[in-house]
Order: sequence, then C-alpha cells, then structure tokens
Amino acid sequence: MRASIFSALLAGLTAAALGVRWSALPALDGREAVADDDAWAVRAVSACDRRKTVLVEGAGPDKPLPPRKARQVAALLQDLMRFCEEEVTARVTTREEILLSVNGAPYQRYVMGDELPYLPVHGKPHTERERRIWQAEYDRMVKQGSKLFHDSALGTNGISCDMCHPDASNTHPETYPKFQTQLKSMALLRDMINWCIENPMEGPKLAEDDAKMKAIEAYILAQRKGVAVEPARH
Repeated sequence: MRASIFSALLAGLTAAALGVRWSALPALDGREAVADDDAWAVRAVSACDRRKTVLVEGAGPDKPLPPRKARQVAALLQDLMRFCEEEVTARVTTREEILLSVNGAPYQRYVMGDELPYLPVHGKPHTERERRIWQAEYDRMVKQGSKLFHDSALGTNGISCDMCHPDASNTHPETYPKFQTQLKSMALLRDMINWCIENPMEGPKLAEDDAKMKAIEAYILAQRKGVAVEPARH
C-alpha cells in the first residue's frame, strides 16, 4: 500500500515538473498488464533535441520499458521529430491512445503520421458547418480568379494572363516580396499582377482591394499550393 502511494506521489511530481495536466487514467483494456504499484506511475522518455517527450502511463519511473513498449515509444519520438520547431509532449495512455500537447496547448488525440493537432487561437475547434462555409468561399474565389486569369477582358489587346503563364506557371507567388527589375523596386505579388495587366495586356491597373485582384491572387496561390515559401528568391 505504501509503495502504491509513493508511486502516485512520484508520478504527480514528475508530471508537474513536465507541465502535464493529469486526469484519472482510463481503465485497462487487457492488452498489456500493469502492476498495481505502477498503475499511477509515468515514465518520461525524451528525444535527442530535448523538445520532444513521451510520457508512458503505467510504466514505473525507474523501470525499463518492456521491449514492445520501448519500440512504440522510439517510433513515436522519431515520428514527432518531423516537427522540428515545436515543443511536443506526448502521452501514451494505458489504453495505448496517443495524446499530444503542442507548445503547452491542451492535449488532443493524435495518430502517428498525421499532422499536428490544430488548435484555433480562440481555443474552440471549428464546426463542420464552419469548415464547409470556408471551403465553399475559398473555392468560389479561386474559380473566379481562374476565369479572370484565362480572360482577355482585363486588357485591351486580346492577351490574357494564361497566354504567358499557362495555369499560373512561372508566377512563383511564394517568392514575394522580392525586388523586381521591371518595377525597379521591391514588389508584392499584386504589384506584378498589375504590371502585367498594364504592360503586356495594355489594360487599366486594379485597385489593391479590388475583388478581381483578390481572386487572381487566390487562383495563383492555389496553383502553387504546397510549394515552400521563399521570399526574395528569383
């Protein structure tokens, strides 16, 4: 009995030192037996960068992990090393669920190989309805931008954006802001869009807050989705 109380106190102190918020452990599901003395214990294992830590519930702090559990923890740490800049604490529960706390945020469920759990700034996950509205509005703007990009109406000489940049190729929006020799100054993507409209297309420039400008930018950015952002690169 005294050993059980000592393990519980030790687990609490270890968790507090690591900034862990504890709740009652879930009931065991039989996949791996945990001794009574270790039921409330926790073992912390850190990656080489000391920014990724895995807390193994039900593992004694001074005992080696069983081989299967050790391989699981090693694989999880290797998976988390993808997120170089983040401080991540993972909890492997006695039910073998993985919970992540990223940069001190509340724990959320995680599956190895996934991206980090997203926590909105206001702390409340978006609803499915909100996500559908966002996607619909985004798709609408990109579609409008595509139509404008392939339409000569922006200019006066019959030239359209896609004639020089099929499907927005060679636009490289991820490299802005950068110095543009045509403008002889630092430029944003919209500055170069207007330069093209005014010169090769011989049309009137668009205001920065023009809905057409926003739509064209959205389309160009959508076509380069996933490309690394590299400002100032030529």
